[in-house]
Amino acid sequence: MDRRPLAPGNNEVQAARAAARETGALDPLKIGVLISGSGTNLQAIIDRIADGSLNAEIVLVVSSRPSAAGLKRAADAGIQTLALSKDIYADPWDADEVIATELKRAGAEYIVMAGYMRKVHEPLLALWPDRVVNIHPALLPSFQGAHGIQDAYERGVKVTGVTVHFANAVYDQGPIIAQEPVRVEEGMTLDELETAIHAVEHQLYPHVVKLLAEGRVHVNDDRTVSIS
Repeated sequence: MDRRPLAPGNNEVQAARAAARETGALDPLKIGVLISGSGTNLQAIIDRIADGSLNAEIVLVVSSRPSAAGLKRAADAGIQTLALSKDIYADPWDADEVIATELKRAGAEYIVMAGYMRKVHEPLLALWPDRVVNIHPALLPSFQGAHGIQDAYERGVKVTGVTVHFANAVYDQGPIIAQEPVRVEEGMTLDELETAIHAVEHQLYPHVVKLLAEGRVHVNDDRTVSIS
């Protein structure tokens, strides 16, 4: 059976963008953003695009919850949005097929998961091989799952942090693009740690999108990542 990806992978897209950067003809990176909640990481990316420090364009914001506050952030920035109902999300595969269709129609080159609380499946991963990016509020591979901040805090670690990685079929185990540590200060509360983690996220995520926009991210044969 032919198991080749249905679309160019990260390395092919990055090589093309690096070549365009060298010639000064680099178009904005077109991204689709997946959200489930408040959309603060989405806002961080919107702000960096608006101030000219990030050469990207958000072509579509997709929410797993019609009530997600992040949808208003997108609408206020003039970005097209899509919110799927619980009926569609009852079948994850069907949901991802709908999302993939709309993201492809919008021309997304990368998918950026920004507080998206659903696992992605083959309809997305096959069309964007190593081009679905996720952010996790811990230093992977430690403290995987939906409660990374709380799990690290309750374990009593002295250093935790933020990871940005490529998503794959195994939750929180795709190639790591970037990490930033956060020190757990003596006497720090869980809420204070969450605030510190989110502050780092809002800096690191736009930075990684910038690296992708400039064609600087390469996935090695051993599934590690090199930054040029």
